[in-house]
Amino acid sequence: KQRIIDNAALMGIPIKMFETKVFDIAYNTERNPCYLCARMRRGWLYKFAQDLGCNKIALGHHFDDVIETILMSMVYGGQIQTMMPKLHSRNYAGMELIRPLYMVKEADIIRWVEQNDLHFIRCACRFTESYEGSEKKGEVSKRQEMKELIAKFRATNPNIENNIFKSVYNVNLRTVIQYEYKGKKYNFMDTYDDYDPSVQADDDDDEGIE
Repeated sequence: KQRIIDNAALMGIPIKMFETKVFDIAYNTERNPCYLCARMRRGWLYKFAQDLGCNKIALGHHFDDVIETILMSMVYGGQIQTMMPKLHSRNYAGMELIRPLYMVKEADIIRWVEQNDLHFIRCACRFTESYEGSEKKGEVSKRQEMKELIAKFRATNPNIENNIFKSVYNVNLRTVIQYEYKGKKYNFMDTYDDYDPSVQADDDDDEGIE
């Protein structure tokens, strides 16, 4: 707590702190404690920000978080989705979530922190503390697993991070089996018979993917 106050003072940022029981509740949950903690913290942030007359909350996710989320969604979620740079709140009218560091790489943030002699807490919850340095540490964070996987890819392809990020920009719906939009699912078979050779490649034209 004091470290947060000291950092804010050093950077000249006014802060208002509040306390919740989020960490205690998440710690005693057997399944997905980190997911529950994140959802609850976000809810409280929305509430207190709205009470203060704000219309946005800002989270500190960076570029590496974004591409790790893309991989986690594919490998463990069986879906293609990413972390969005901004979102409208579903439960708090007029509120938005923004991610100002969306395009900033983690390494650049670390260099900035070191250059300014700042010290931040990684996570304030007891769950992280209980696993830090333990044999079970590797079982806790799928995000860390993705970080290590990307590092291995980078050894053979230095552009791997940008390629992963661009994959959610260059989505060709003609080559997607099924997608969802506004709660409705669309399958490639819905328009399969609407074949137009001028705009649709046939099966022999899957070049570009090797």
